[in-house]
Formats: sequence, structure tokens, C-alpha cells
Amino acid sequence: MADDCFGHPRLAAIYDQLDPDRSDLDAYLRMAQELRARQVLDIGCGTGVFALLLAGRGVDVVGVDPAQASVDVARAKPGSARIRWICGDATALPPLQVDLATMTANVAQEIVDPDTWQKTLQGAYDALRPGGHLVFETRDPARRAWEAWTREHSYHVTQIPGTGSVESWVQLIDVSRPLVTFRWTYAFAANGQVLTSDSTLRFRERDEVETDLVAHGYVVHDVRDAPDRPGREFVFLAQRPDLSVQDTRTVDES
Repeated sequence: MADDCFGHPRLAAIYDQLDPDRSDLDAYLRMAQELRARQVLDIGCGTGVFALLLAGRGVDVVGVDPAQASVDVARAKPGSARIRWICGDATALPPLQVDLATMTANVAQEIVDPDTWQKTLQGAYDALRPGGHLVFETRDPARRAWEAWTREHSYHVTQIPGTGSVESWVQLIDVSRPLVTFRWTYAFAANGQVLTSDSTLRFRERDEVETDLVAHGYVVHDVRDAPDRPGREFVFLAQRPDLSVQDTRTVDES
């Protein structure tokens, strides 16, 4: 089930304005270019920001997200007709053959249920063509990012055309590692409406993630730093092996 900040129509409609700086996606665009990806599966596509950036560069994109309200926002954007939008998740995808699957921002951590996490990794693997890659990020638990999730550090007032002034802030609700729960509050000045959205993230250790990837058949090629948050996150680059290439090499060498 999607959090209210993605699933509530009024919150989904202003999500991009509340979080306009998406420079975190630059690294993913560079990796898509580095990997020469022509078909991309954007898991947890939200309001479609990354999917549209890829499509604008000529990439064939499938965007999947469980929040209908967010998918509706994505579909209403200019250029959205070039993208295949799916309301759902990676555990039940139609047949696909993509070069790259991505989970940007908090997507990987928002999959808190262990069984759903395993099925997501498997779903992404099945969607990749042999030799394709899965790229995603997750915060390093040792950095204890949640300690800064307070009203003092997050309070902001945003002026949104057609909506008016919106106050927003976050507060920590519970830390029961590996799970951390927090609540965003949104106050609309125009009519006094106050909406809240509770979220829970799972903070996985690096070796735990690598073990899960290997168990599903991936080869972990690299664990990188996040350029926009150096030293705070792990960016995993994993590949579905191309066994036909390996077999050919074996025959040639023999």
C-alpha cells in the first residue's frame, strides 16, 4: 500500500513542488548512459520525473508504481504518452525484457516486508534481459539519517500556484531497527486542511543486500557512493548474467 504522500490525490498533485530538487537523479541518468540502456524499468516511478527524463533522451521506459494518484499525475505530464505506465509493483509485472531496472530515492527502503523485497528482486531479475542491470540506492544505517528527521530541520513553507501556501514538516515516530517510521504533516493555508502521511523505511546493511542479490542470481559489480549524499548511501550496481556469453567463452577456450 502506498503512503498517503503518494496515494492521496491532493498530496500527489503537489509532490513535485514540495520536492523540486531532483539532482539525485543525475547519477542514474549517467549510469543509464554508461550502461547504454535503451529499455528501462523504473520501479516506484512515482509522479514520473525520472521516467520522463529518460524518455526525453530517447529511452523506452516502463514506469510502475502502486500509488494510483501518483501514476495519474505522471500520465498528465507533457511527454507521458511515450511511457508505458503500470499501477502496481515489481512482484507482478507483465513479460518484459529491459536493459536496466532502477529503484531511485527511497523506493528500495520503502519495501519493508521481507517477502515482498525478495519478490521485488526476483521480479526485476525476470524483467531484465540477460546482461541487464539493476541499480538502486539505500541509506547506510551507520549514518543514522533519522536523527535529523525533526520539525526543526524540515519545516518549510511552499507557495504552489493554484493551491496557495503549504506548510510541511517531518517528525520521527519510532525507531525499531531495521525499521524507522516517520510522519510528514502538510497544512494548507487556503482552507486550513491538515493532512498527514506516515512512512516506514527499512535500513538494510550492505552485506545483507549483497547476500539477497546473489541469492536471486545477480552478480554485484559495484557498490558506489551517492554523489548527492557522499558517505551516506550505498548505490548497488547488479547484473543478471548473460549465460550464453559465458558458455560461448567456455567453448572457445576449450
